[in-house]
Amino acid sequence: MRVVVGMSGGVDSAVSALLLKRQGYDVIGVFMKNWEEQDENGVCTSESDWRDVQDVCEKIDIPYYSVNFAKEYRERVFSLFLSEYKAGRTPNPDVLCNREIKFKAFLDFAMQLGAEKMATGHFVRTNEDGHLLRGLDPNKDQSYFLYMIHEAQLKKSIFPVGHLTKGQVREIAEKEGLPVSAKKDSTGVCFIGERDFKAFLQGFLPAQPGNMVTPQGEIVGRHDGLMYYTLGQRRGLGIGGRGDGRSFFVVDKDLKKNQLIVAQGEDHPLLYSKACTASQATFIASPLPENTPCRVTAKFRYRQADQPVTVTRSGDQLHFVFDGPQRAVTPGQSAVIYDGEKCLGGGIIETIER
Repeated sequence: MRVVVGMSGGVDSAVSALLLKRQGYDVIGVFMKNWEEQDENGVCTSESDWRDVQDVCEKIDIPYYSVNFAKEYRERVFSLFLSEYKAGRTPNPDVLCNREIKFKAFLDFAMQLGAEKMATGHFVRTNEDGHLLRGLDPNKDQSYFLYMIHEAQLKKSIFPVGHLTKGQVREIAEKEGLPVSAKKDSTGVCFIGERDFKAFLQGFLPAQPGNMVTPQGEIVGRHDGLMYYTLGQRRGLGIGGRGDGRSFFVVDKDLKKNQLIVAQGEDHPLLYSKACTASQATFIASPLPENTPCRVTAKFRYRQADQPVTVTRSGDQLHFVFDGPQRAVTPGQSAVIYDGEKCLGGGIIETIER
């Protein structure tokens, strides 16, 4: 069976390709180039990642190609990323990238190469019924980022490292002499990389500075533009020596007045909500029954522990009622639904109820 592996230049996809080759598959490595811009040092990180992919594929003796999805990425992912920030929300482009690029454009490309399956280095698993299961390493489980994928796409996908821990993946890479065995994990959004996030956004969206105010309306500072801040943020506010001396946190945004609402104390009541609504509901297999409260667990950000909730679906809208108050639930982020090990689906957080 021919399998096309999405190779990022990292250790997870490298070990995925190695394991599939060992299992007797006809493996082809393909590097996806999704961004073409250089960083502030004039370096295009995708070039060094492509070299790493070539080195790995030559080491394990599989053919390799590079495919350019930069146009698709800008149209389907980056444009929405900018519009969400412009609206004062905090989007999650990794979720969109998986839906639009890796499991759509790349999957189509893999099928054109005559593959029966595609594979990635995601830390997730699937079962015979086409359900998405959490990766066995709880610190690396990436099912949160794949909730927009559908059953038909999952049935054409293999996740060779989903049953391993990150430590085991690095051990395999080191034992087999893969040149990326000690390569650092990439952090942040792929097209920003290690760059200064604020400086990056300024290149695309004009900043609109305004006042930072307390919930009582007292002006305590200036913000550089609402898009640069997210709920629960403490760093980078530049406010100190006021009130009772505790740190300030972002608790809300007033888009009409262009005001950033800040309050002292990491447990300020405005940081907590009892419920939220989400739009664009999507489900991997069967949707939740309509207008029927369902007991499930949910994550409102990556790495969050599962939270028990009651969720009710109405069309493509979801209403979550939390068992306990949730801190810094953020519009634009994803609310992802689980039933035990299974990731069922989710939606984009629209509003919160304090």
